[in-house]
Amino acid sequence: MRTLYIGDKNLSSWSLRPWLALREAEIPFEEVVIRLDQPDTKAHLCAVSPSGRVPALKERNLVLWDSFAIVEFAAELAPALWPADRAERALARSVSAEMHGGFAALRTHCPMDIHNVRGRDAAACRAAPGVAADVARIQEVWRMCLERSGGPFLFGGFTIADAMYAPVVTRFRTYGVPLEPGLQAYADAIWALPAMVEWVAGAAAEVR
Repeated sequence: MRTLYIGDKNLSSWSLRPWLALREAEIPFEEVVIRLDQPDTKAHLCAVSPSGRVPALKERNLVLWDSFAIVEFAAELAPALWPADRAERALARSVSAEMHGGFAALRTHCPMDIHNVRGRDAAACRAAPGVAADVARIQEVWRMCLERSGGPFLFGGFTIADAMYAPVVTRFRTYGVPLEPGLQAYADAIWALPAMVEWVAGAAAEVR
């Protein structure tokens, strides 16, 4: 059996990425949520993940503990998670890798908190150093991809690139980042994905 260990759905952006890719590709898995910021969190994490972090995917004797490694593994099972065209596939990997390794200011000052249970001031988060530049670059990436593909997703159909940027969609909603109509339509398409609706509902159940 394939098991995906994830953190709180309200807070764990890294967990959302592979979870969404697996769900949208209809790859079966068992979900195990490890609640974060609890006295026993570290012990639970270290029991399932060599890095002591989530997400982690276990399948038989194989354990993967990085979001990008997990989505690449998913693409081995469901190749449509990357664009079919070689050039578009390379571009999708490029924008996905930029998301995976970049945008430190946005991550730091505007962390994923779908229902804003920690009561962060949205305007203050948007005004924090480096956030505006990160937001502008993300919008530039989205605009470039959507102009090439015609939408509704970054490369036409849903791909790993969309899974990588899905937590940003939640951040933009939480912190009230304004988007031009075309980019808002993209964000709305991500938000309306059946798997995304399921994740957001799970996040709401956690915080009730």
